[in-house]
Amino acid sequence: MGKASKDKRDIYYRLAKEMGYRARSAYKLLQLDEEFGIFKGVSRAVDLCAAPGSWSQVLAANLWLKGEAEAEAATAAAQGGSEEVRIVAVDLQEMAPIPGVKQLQGDITSLSTAEAIIDDFRGGRADLVVCDGAPDVTGLHDIDEYIQAQLLLAALNITTHVLADGGIFVAKIFRGKDVSLLHSQLRLFFRRVAVAKPKSSRNSSIESFVVCQGYQPPPGFSPSMLTPLLDHKASGLPGAHQLLGQCKCIVPFVASGDLSGFDAEPGALEDPEAAGDSAQHSAAMLSKVQLGEGSERRADSGQ
Repeated sequence: MGKASKDKRDIYYRLAKEMGYRARSAYKLLQLDEEFGIFKGVSRAVDLCAAPGSWSQVLAANLWLKGEAEAEAATAAAQGGSEEVRIVAVDLQEMAPIPGVKQLQGDITSLSTAEAIIDDFRGGRADLVVCDGAPDVTGLHDIDEYIQAQLLLAALNITTHVLADGGIFVAKIFRGKDVSLLHSQLRLFFRRVAVAKPKSSRNSSIESFVVCQGYQPPPGFSPSMLTPLLDHKASGLPGAHQLLGQCKCIVPFVASGDLSGFDAEPGALEDPEAAGDSAQHSAAMLSKVQLGEGSERRADSGQ
């Protein structure tokens, strides 16, 4: 069976097409938010490796459009608008515009990209950074896991330049024997780190997502694109002196999404009308974003 016919049998592929998402991966971010509440209190967000833009669509629907509605309500009540929501999408490739999303065509390993993000936030820092990027897989799992880990560390490096203290970082990983090492490295920068497997992620896939909450860089850490992140050793972690090996670490693993809902495997055909409240609500918000594509936007949004 070819990949195209396999995708057409996948319930989340069909739902994404029906709801107007550019990729089925939109549901992965929705289910991560459902489990961890990563959108709560976020007014500035960055989507790294954003193309084709499904995660940016979710951010626009759940942050920008809601922020616009709240600002209008506050203005009508003469209470002053809430803080302006700003979303920046970064990718080497150009992608179609999304209302409410500022697009930067740049390299996440470049300092100029980090500076451009800060400029768009008018000197502020992001509350949330997400990254769904992945390399072209070779089929050799050890190599794929290593390359994906390097991409994650590159995303983390630029995140240290743009993320506010207490912020959240979400990124894709390929689970393998070194996941405990990755977890320990991320714990140097965040108070809480969990590995999550959204329900919409196929069971046959080795992909998962790290959800890192409470950004808190090590004392004396100075972000730099030129020096390795891991110059700061694990000695800063509580009880780290007792660790004798990288695998002596219990990694929290969370299954995200309604486990009684859709099955991401292609053979599980279910009624699309049975979608959960979260997905239906986000789809409604997305349709409003799409309807606004031809309307007047802010001068610095959607380009």
